[in-house]
Amino acid sequence: MRGAAGSVPAVADQIRERTEANERFFSLEAERIARLCHRMAERFARDGRLVAVAATPVARSDARHVAVEFVHPVIVGKRALPALGLAGEGGDPEAQARVVCEPEDIALGFGEGVTGALAVARERGCLTVAFAKGSGAEWEFEPPTADPFVAQELVETLYHVLWELVHVFFDHRGLLEGRHARPVHDTGASSFLYPFLGEQEHDLEAIVADVRRSVLMKAEEVAALRAQTLGEGGEVLLAAARELRAALDGGGQLLALGNGGSATDAMDLVADLRAPWGGGPPRRALDLTEDPAILTAIANDIGTDAIFARQVIAYGRAGDVLVALSTSGNSPSVLEALREARRRGVRTIALVGYDGGRVAAEELADHVIVTRSEHIPRIQEAQASAYHVLRELVERPEPRE
Repeated sequence: MRGAAGSVPAVADQIRERTEANERFFSLEAERIARLCHRMAERFARDGRLVAVAATPVARSDARHVAVEFVHPVIVGKRALPALGLAGEGGDPEAQARVVCEPEDIALGFGEGVTGALAVARERGCLTVAFAKGSGAEWEFEPPTADPFVAQELVETLYHVLWELVHVFFDHRGLLEGRHARPVHDTGASSFLYPFLGEQEHDLEAIVADVRRSVLMKAEEVAALRAQTLGEGGEVLLAAARELRAALDGGGQLLALGNGGSATDAMDLVADLRAPWGGGPPRRALDLTEDPAILTAIANDIGTDAIFARQVIAYGRAGDVLVALSTSGNSPSVLEALREARRRGVRTIALVGYDGGRVAAEELADHVIVTRSEHIPRIQEAQASAYHVLRELVERPEPRE
């Protein structure tokens, strides 16, 4: 029996909840998001940095995710912007903030346990942003849902949108107060006397309105993509959850992997399994992106294609399940890991974008969920919904016929 969007009922409910929360959140916050993009651009134009702060394993994945997106933009033509993550493995977030934060920085606080760090950042003159009420941040955004998975997905879309649209204001440098003198127009021989002469712009409200419309368009895009991913992939997710539950109940473990932003999604999935939010026991899970010593040793001595396959050789056993995340479905390191897992009797689940890439074409995974888009931020946001639903389905009793 199928429900909305052609999916099975359990997944149709997940689609509906996400679609409604997404619409409420971004219709309410689009204006503030646009203005925050402007304020962030001003900070970056004054050589500020983005400092993402987290204290919990789940929040750590978001801090790492937003940092990698700003430093290594996947959107062609966008500049790299300075960003770093301060996570729990580095010690007390407040103590780290005291060492790291500078007056022009932008501090983003994720999850619980970061109010002290945000207070330090605000004292230093940083622009402060958080994703829950009561944080003490200058800018607070609270997703309108009690479901922590859905809330995290909305936050991921929000920080992706901030990253994408902050760049709009760099094309209008005359609107950035306190910026350093970096003219982008030819002002002739007098430019050395009047460094901002070529940057005079006054219509901030028109640019903010454009950015606001872009926020709403991106929110609509990801809502449709979540519905496609979960709707088309509903049966696959149910089958994958069934197999994963049997493996975990039988003493097996989950191995998770991905590159870049997908690496942080692997972190998130593992954190969700080890410390479940929605009920059920803690589950055995291993993040193959977690240890930089192992990753860099393999990359240096063998090559980057082997960074996950060598770990599958070390850790993977028959009865385990590997979850691979890839926006393209073509990453060599992901392909090699899937092949190695199959050789070792490890069952495989792949979340991929575009048309599924080589993962789907070559049938390299036992269960493949395809997010049909070429826009990497939106793919990652829809994939987060997919693995969150997978996690919930693992602990959900099978419905009676």
